[in-house]
Amino acid sequence: MRKRTHSNDLTTDKRVIMHVDMDAFFASVEQRDRPELKGKPVIVGSPPDRRGVVCAASYEARKFGVRSAMPSRTAKTLCPHGIFLSPCIHKYRKESHEIMKLIRCFCEKIEQMSVDEAYLDLSGRCLGNDFEASLMSALPIAREIKTVIRRERQLRISIGIASNKMLAKIASDYDKPNGLVLIPERDKKLFLACLPVRSIHGVGKASNEILNKAGLHTIGDIQEYKGELVSLMGNFGPLLKQYALGVDDRRVESNDSVKSISSETTFLRDTDNRNTLKSALKEQAEEIAGKLTRQDLFAHTIQVKVRYGDFTTLSRQTTLPEGIQDTSAIYRNVCQMLARERLVNQPLRLVGISASKLWNIKYSQLKLPLAFEPEDSGANK
Repeated sequence: MRKRTHSNDLTTDKRVIMHVDMDAFFASVEQRDRPELKGKPVIVGSPPDRRGVVCAASYEARKFGVRSAMPSRTAKTLCPHGIFLSPCIHKYRKESHEIMKLIRCFCEKIEQMSVDEAYLDLSGRCLGNDFEASLMSALPIAREIKTVIRRERQLRISIGIASNKMLAKIASDYDKPNGLVLIPERDKKLFLACLPVRSIHGVGKASNEILNKAGLHTIGDIQEYKGELVSLMGNFGPLLKQYALGVDDRRVESNDSVKSISSETTFLRDTDNRNTLKSALKEQAEEIAGKLTRQDLFAHTIQVKVRYGDFTTLSRQTTLPEGIQDTSAIYRNVCQMLARERLVNQPLRLVGISASKLWNIKYSQLKLPLAFEPEDSGANK
């Protein structure tokens, strides 16, 4: 008799996970709303004559090497004829809300990661004679999601399907734009082997350089590596090995289980310019307010963090008698803390905002913080 596995111990090879990712979201929304921009290199972000970065670039701009998070002045150098547009966060947030409403028609268990991407757990809906068949049964759902979003919102989306979040994310990135990729469980190691190590969740620029110096350039190199990754990557080493083998135990968590929301800005040069700091804080407050509103949450605690040129990091927080959700309230509380604590007494390398002790809107009258709910409360809405 086959041993029954408790749901909390369910292994990743029994899940059907989908990652949906809008293609060049901000730029695509602008091209949709302004037909004269179709086919042109659109760059959404700060103007190139001001300090700031690219938020999104159309695929026409990406052909010139323009990428998100790149300094706008660098983008201008790479793409002199690029059309720079200031981001309209409210419009993108509204569009995201409409898209996620459509996606929720196909799956209830969704973990939205940002305005333009989310994970779906289709395990209970996709059933086949064996697990590979269960994965394959997610393909028609993915095709329908793509069709509905194209028809209703005139936008394209890339989708990845696999047995876990890491693989699904890699799959959705694999064939952009407008891609649909499924990674069979039996072939996952082979699929990963030729990809660069930077493809793995958690491997950034610094980690990539360390791995490359050790002769590890592809995920396949990590799969075959006989040495101790701990010596190269510290505590991340064992997890990196698991990821390289296609194993990821992270679950899709419905967004009502979120405990905090944060946003940070690292400046190109240390600054104490008040206008620069205010602009960064306003953008962060707007981003956090958008996430709170989209997830129907109120923040009870607001924290501000600063980092100086010598990498000294300080944070201060305030707990409010009533939860807040709007940009102005978040921004006002942060500015009050900065002034009261005199945190801008020297140039800053980084400034950030965090919202925590979050309430779900349906419990706001009861003042029931999510942090004190049972662990599984609302996790499977």
